[in-house]
Amino acid sequence: MEKSPFLPLMLRIERRRDRLTPKGRVLADFIRTQPRKAVFMTTRELAGACGVSEATVVRFVARLGFAGYGDFIQALRDQVDTDLTLLDRVDLTDLKGPGAERFGRIVREEIDNLQRLCETADLEAIARAVDALHAAETVFVVGSRISYTLAYYLGWSLTKLRGGVQILKGSDRTCVDWLTIAPARSLVVVVAVSRYPTELIRIGKLVRRLGPGPILLIDSAMCPLAQFAEQTLVAPSRHIPFIGSPGPLACLINYMVQELAGRCGEALRRHQSRLERAYWENDILFNFHPVDPAAGV
Repeated sequence: MEKSPFLPLMLRIERRRDRLTPKGRVLADFIRTQPRKAVFMTTRELAGACGVSEATVVRFVARLGFAGYGDFIQALRDQVDTDLTLLDRVDLTDLKGPGAERFGRIVREEIDNLQRLCETADLEAIARAVDALHAAETVFVVGSRISYTLAYYLGWSLTKLRGGVQILKGSDRTCVDWLTIAPARSLVVVVAVSRYPTELIRIGKLVRRLGPGPILLIDSAMCPLAQFAEQTLVAPSRHIPFIGSPGPLACLINYMVQELAGRCGEALRRHQSRLERAYWENDILFNFHPVDPAAGV
């Protein structure tokens, strides 16, 4: 595939169109004019719609630089997802069918998304990100709009493992202040999902200008923040969500948190003992049998 992760599929097709065969150009024009149809098609269906053979579709995908049709459809899905408005998503979603059928479809789609994550996860890259989380003196976790929910989840989980964690909302302009005056050995983690807020793109550019770029947790390699990242972790979705599809990123976050816990050693026990003591002294959390945590330390 292209070296740049941020290269929309339509731009890739446009750049290579003149080098395609006549039948390849027929496929290219169909995809460019009807991407929302093509994204749901199998190789056989796409070939039939364009009047070409399945072998031609396979060769077309290879000429665009994809390893297989699945990777091509993923790139098309990412482009379509980024371009869709809220009204478009309503049109693509069956909101009038029986509730039981809709529930089953949503569950199956999430399972499919998690399977995609399992197939594509780069465990070595995740391990490097976890090492960075462990080594950093201060960690800033940034999200915006729907991704702020996941950023808060990650940041809150990290506070249970270590100190020096701060959660920032990208839509709050004071985020710029905090990152500008951050300690030298700080690590910035940005969580972003389609449709990508421009304030997060500005944050990514700022962090890259100030030093090493952020670690990104994103749902697509086509995320425009990728050009500013020090490291990128992608939790892709096979399906176009109605509003959002938090399952893959939430699963990735859970894994990273547990991996980090395994690196903390005795420091984790000391940190969590202090927290549990504070919970007990201030009656923070419900407990059927309140016990002074210091008694077990």
